[in-house]
Amino acid sequence: MAKLCIEGVSKAFGEKQVLSDINLTAESGEFVALLGPSGCGKTTLLNTISGILRSDAGRVLVDGRDIGGLPVEKRNIGMVFQNYALFDHMSVGQNLAYGLKIRRESREEIRKKVSEALEMVRLPGTEKRRISSLSGGEQQRVALARAIILRPDILLLDEPLSALDKNIREQMQFEIKRIQKETGITTVFVTHDQGEALAMADKIAIMRGGEIVEEGKPQDIYVRPESYFAASFLGTNNLIRGTYDAAGRRMAAGELFLPLERRDFQDGQEVAAAIKEEYVHITKPGNGLSGVLTEKLFLGQLVRMKVSVAGHELKAVAMEKEARELLVGETVGVELEHIQAFAVQ
Repeated sequence: MAKLCIEGVSKAFGEKQVLSDINLTAESGEFVALLGPSGCGKTTLLNTISGILRSDAGRVLVDGRDIGGLPVEKRNIGMVFQNYALFDHMSVGQNLAYGLKIRRESREEIRKKVSEALEMVRLPGTEKRRISSLSGGEQQRVALARAIILRPDILLLDEPLSALDKNIREQMQFEIKRIQKETGITTVFVTHDQGEALAMADKIAIMRGGEIVEEGKPQDIYVRPESYFAASFLGTNNLIRGTYDAAGRRMAAGELFLPLERRDFQDGQEVAAAIKEEYVHITKPGNGLSGVLTEKLFLGQLVRMKVSVAGHELKAVAMEKEARELLVGETVGVELEHIQAFAVQ
């Protein structure tokens, strides 16, 4: 296991600044997700760590050792690409053995390590199978095995699940997390899928425009984000703008008044509130605010709803059994929790 430190890393392509003074630490054995929209710099940062790209400024440290000047093959970093980058003309065993042969390890040692790696990813006995005969999920496991067989200090994963269908993708989330914990390899995972990041990571770093906007533990950054972008990016949100009423310690948005925990705003200051759909609770009339249920969408276990409250339409989600007796068009009670407020920039 190794500690990864990224210090002041910047990268530009011509006049386009892609990374701007990135600072990030992945502790030894930690699983860090880089999360953000397309074009925010996630893959560029990953390629800078791996050595595929050289940064214009800053340092990449592994256990305090600056690896920024080293070529890819000298960094001892494993990488799994979005398209897996497996050798189609080779068997599974040959793919896994490739890096070990370059290191000039003995035939017996290679055979042993290939067998152990395939056991780790739950593909024992597949050494002789052709890559073309494998399913997408199996190819993903082989790519992961090829990366960890070299015992890297750091493992980098660049959206490795994006090509898989929903069921296989969810299964592989558990598998990758299991393997990462069993090996203890410090891992950096790039994704634009917030569900993947929340399910798999020990820490999430949210990126936008080449910068890290916010980082923290998944539950903390989801429930109590510190930035408006993080609040709007993670989860399905209700975003409401209004002004701060210092006397009432609340936000006023027309006829809607929301009590705020954060009270460091100036009276009359323009603020924005973010309320995730699961924190909008629709109940029988008489509880909380008064509203009118305007829409219901049945999704099996869950029901998504919209409710009109004081001229604002709020999204809500509830278990089907809880929403079963709520009827579109009827007056309901609306209770809100975890209201996050931010100054409007």
